[in-house]
Amino acid sequence: MLLLWLGLAIVAGMLMPVQAGVNAALARVADSAIWAAMISFAVGTLTLLVAFTVTRPPWPSLETLGRAPWWSWGGGMLGAFFVASSVMLAPRLGAATLMATLLIGQMVASVMLDQIGWSTFPQHSLSFGRLAGIALLLAGLYLIQRY
Repeated sequence: MLLLWLGLAIVAGMLMPVQAGVNAALARVADSAIWAAMISFAVGTLTLLVAFTVTRPPWPSLETLGRAPWWSWGGGMLGAFFVASSVMLAPRLGAATLMATLLIGQMVASVMLDQIGWSTFPQHSLSFGRLAGIALLLAGLYLIQRY
């Protein structure tokens, strides 16, 4: 089962530069990164409505939702920043540099969040191996940028 989840994560990762390119093309036509991000989120919302209609998950009660930490409501805002930034950066950096840079940012944040076991993440202490992994990502960015 783990291989299935890893495969899904790889496919999702492969779609990130495609999404950035699709949204950047839309931004060029709309002449606005914000409009492109807004349209992207609108289409994504419609897609989720279809998925909701097909799968019919039970509605959470207001009481249940009220128990969510206040910061858990910010995911959409973070996603909007990510999409709008990607739309703006994709034509300036190119797909490989953008994705490598995003990956470095993701890994730096991830090792920090794992260090403290934030949210629902299991705690994993910062180690030489994890720091070396980030250093290798930086070396990879250098190589991607140079060649």
